[in-house]
Amino acid sequence: MANVVWHTKLRIYLDLLKDDLDHPEYEDLWDMVYGMDKMLAARNVPVAERELQCGGVCREAGVVAWMHLRMRNGRREAVHERREDEERHIRPMSDEHKAYQERILRAAEEAGFSGDSEVRTRVGRSWIQTDTLVEGDDGRRIGWEVQLSTAGGEGPRSVRARAAKAEKNGITPAWHTDRAAYAYRNDTQWTRSDKLPAYIIARTGDLRIVSGFRAMDFWICDVHADYPCPDGVRRCGKAHATPKPRDVLFDDLVRRTAEGTIVPVQFRTGTKVHRFWVTNVDRDRLEDLHGDETRLPPLQEEDRPRATASPNRPTCRVDAAAVTAAAAPVLPDPARSASVIPLQPAAPAVETTAARAEQGISENALSPSAAPHVNEPRTGLPASMVALQRAADRERRKLEQLDDHAERTDQRRMWFEAAASVQGEVTRYARAKRLNRAEVALELRRVVGDYRDSGNEKY
Repeated sequence: MANVVWHTKLRIYLDLLKDDLDHPEYEDLWDMVYGMDKMLAARNVPVAERELQCGGVCREAGVVAWMHLRMRNGRREAVHERREDEERHIRPMSDEHKAYQERILRAAEEAGFSGDSEVRTRVGRSWIQTDTLVEGDDGRRIGWEVQLSTAGGEGPRSVRARAAKAEKNGITPAWHTDRAAYAYRNDTQWTRSDKLPAYIIARTGDLRIVSGFRAMDFWICDVHADYPCPDGVRRCGKAHATPKPRDVLFDDLVRRTAEGTIVPVQFRTGTKVHRFWVTNVDRDRLEDLHGDETRLPPLQEEDRPRATASPNRPTCRVDAAAVTAAAAPVLPDPARSASVIPLQPAAPAVETTAARAEQGISENALSPSAAPHVNEPRTGLPASMVALQRAADRERRKLEQLDDHAERTDQRRMWFEAAASVQGEVTRYARAKRLNRAEVALELRRVVGDYRDSGNEKY
């Protein structure tokens, strides 16, 4: 509320504390102005079209703040249309807040960008009030909001609602604070610096952002990964990304957001959404990671680990009659036993065993389950399988060295094709040897890792 109102049509100030509104030359001035305002309100005329503006703090600050009149308990009152205009009367801007606004404008102008403070952008019948608006490249608009006091978390005037409204109307919200508790809020992309006095903020030296900027670490979920699988499984073999906190200078953040080289992202972990700033390169790689539908072939039903016996005691109770029947001896049928008992192969003669030993032929080589694979003498796994795994690893390392989006897409497809070939070879080998497929895959990764660590592989 304000005590002084500027009438845009009459071009006079109205002092509500005085009976004649400080204009004795006009008789019944209050009744005329108040009656006209009530009539326009009854006809649903917007407040911005009723010819009444704040003539006090808002007008002195160069802000156009529309108002309407009302009577409460016999007292005349002028009410602002927007709450932020009302707060301008209640809580004056601090010196630290002004220092941040001046620094944002100075950093933007040094990089060749224009900007202004306390900008009001028309949105339908309402406004968007921005502390400092920077005009960047390609029509990019960065709306800086310096929040050094308490900010609401719910309601139409909350940070989330104001940031969403700005983003909906083409303004990228950039909220900055010096409160540590705001670093854990995910209602917008907060950035935070240490709590400093105004004269240090206004200096041209380095002002460091200690929270709100991340560097994305992209990795493969295998036995060599440093992070646990975010999907909750042991090792899924997929590509994941992990955000890592990084410091950045405040002036660099202002310039690079206007250039578009630092952008806001939303990163989901489980059911929680985190909001922070990253480079545009990390943003593109993150979109590639989440938008890629290529996946390794799933395990077939027969390739899954077989169920094993439980170490716990059985919980079912056996019927006594069944136990008695099972304990009764059963005499064998001589006529049937001859056809049921398989014929046992005769033991090899001593001369045959000695001849095989002289020729270097082992018993396992003559068994029907021997696979026709050429095994590496050091690992026991087929050499072809190890070579395929090394080739897939080389394709993955090539992907890590690329920055172009199109090249990364082609290289990612080549990597997944090579990885699919490895998985198919592991499946065939485990099925032929009647081994657990997961254990074969784990052993293959260990063997390839040992081979790489020994320095035998050429990069």
